[in-house]
Amino acid sequence: MDIGQRLRSIREDRGLSQRELAAKAGLTNGTISLIEKNKTSPSVASLKSLLDAIPISMAEFFSTLEDTQTSKVFYREHEFTKISPTSVGQVSLRQLGNAEQHSLQVLHETYPPGADTGPEFITHEGEEAGIVISGEIEVTVGNTAETLRPGDGYMFDSRLPHRFRNTAEETCIVVSACTPPSF
Repeated sequence: MDIGQRLRSIREDRGLSQRELAAKAGLTNGTISLIEKNKTSPSVASLKSLLDAIPISMAEFFSTLEDTQTSKVFYREHEFTKISPTSVGQVSLRQLGNAEQHSLQVLHETYPPGADTGPEFITHEGEEAGIVISGEIEVTVGNTAETLRPGDGYMFDSRLPHRFRNTAEETCIVVSACTPPSF
């Protein structure tokens, strides 16, 4: 997906200038311009701030077209929707199915060493839970941070400010779920 073009298209459809969107999202209009030209990739937290300012959910932003006549049950790895920037060294979030058509959002998350969801904390409606499959991840919820290892998990109210950060030397894989799919 061309994130920059998708953002520009939605922004223009909503009648927002780059300057207006930047002010609402707490970013500079230069940053918006760079993202729309695909000259920089936003962090997960920055993209979430932009989409909240529009407003549109990440699930809707990255929605894929599924045949609504037939309920899809099984998905192959290549059918997951990439819902975060995919630059080298950044967090990769892949969504199972089209979250707009379901009440549950399931993500396969990959955090390379040093990667995080961004310096800004994320908040959104709903509840979030996940299990670490491999590696280690530092999860901060409110004022509490814990390092989780394979088999460890988390569950919290997503309205609490939170972020994820890989402080280890190996890639971390997490499978998570959010309901409703507001992320």
